[in-house]
Amino acid sequence: MKLLVLSTPPVPYHGWGRYTREMLIALSAHGVDITLITSRDAPTDPGLPLADYVRLLPSLIHPVQLNNARILSCAPTIRRFAARADVVHVMAEPYGLAALWQPKPLIVTAHGTYIPRSVARRGLGALYRHVYQHSQIVCVSHYTENQVQIALPKAHTRVIINGVDVARFDQTAPLPDKFGASAIILTVGQVKARKGYHIMVEAMIRIHEVLPNVHAVFIGDTSDTAYCNQLRQQIAANHLGNHVHLLGSVSDEVLRGWYGAADIFALPAMNTGGKFEGFGLVYLEASAAGLPTIGTRGCGAEDAILNGESGLLIDQRDASGMADALLRLLDNRALRVQMGTAGRAFAKKHTWSQIAAQMLDVYREAIHA
Repeated sequence: MKLLVLSTPPVPYHGWGRYTREMLIALSAHGVDITLITSRDAPTDPGLPLADYVRLLPSLIHPVQLNNARILSCAPTIRRFAARADVVHVMAEPYGLAALWQPKPLIVTAHGTYIPRSVARRGLGALYRHVYQHSQIVCVSHYTENQVQIALPKAHTRVIINGVDVARFDQTAPLPDKFGASAIILTVGQVKARKGYHIMVEAMIRIHEVLPNVHAVFIGDTSDTAYCNQLRQQIAANHLGNHVHLLGSVSDEVLRGWYGAADIFALPAMNTGGKFEGFGLVYLEASAAGLPTIGTRGCGAEDAILNGESGLLIDQRDASGMADALLRLLDNRALRVQMGTAGRAFAKKHTWSQIAAQMLDVYREAIHA
């Protein structure tokens, strides 16, 4: 099978890139011949098993003025590449515009917010609707599927949740200095309001009153300087500077070390400004590391966490509910171990190889439709 993929650079440090990289590796292992068309600013040597690697599209990570028009201008070139493929897969939704008018079956992965927001736009929204209505949309969670169906009632959708590299968490990594904490609560993800870090700080106020030697560690991109400054002020105002640690981005080895050192993983993602957590791969990664996880209802986390089995789901924006969930786990080591074990078993059922096998079924159905 010959596959043409349109996506952002296949790098591990952002959502589109990580999904693309893992999916390309897994699909190649299943014998798929892959051409990747990505952005002009992509690394020159991605080290991936590809038949062809083409840097053509404008960047989605560092967009410039008239970016959508630039994507659309690539459509004739994409059409020529598609002629040599059996199926086309857009793994980063905005590049769907470049797949206009190409003749082969089209698959689009819906990671979260982008499809519902793009079809509501004036002008280009009509083009996006045309692309998405003439494709098979693979949604990474049932919540994402629901949002796509609300925006596009006639869309052809199905759910294939994200995968996880379980073996990555079998590799040993040096354990970090735990600040002398009796327990570590770990939160991983871009440090921005939608991820709910401020909710974690609110919860830690109560945790600190009850269990003063519990620490929270926050790891993720801190490029949203305004929000990060507000978060630091919140931490300082509540005298938590020695107990809540904002580490920023770290290497994969250091990150795995913190997964190994932590006792609980928690990320209270929230829907805001029409944006939502499409799945939350970090929840599944925490499960692969054997941690109990806490996430929120009303978003993709409902597919990433088995509520009451691998972790707990709480209401969004509920700092009190987060504190209650954390205290329940902190007070019960046996429950933490039980949920971590269940989460690890859940993660093993969702390796990227298994996810790629499901995607291959989608490709075959589209080709023979």
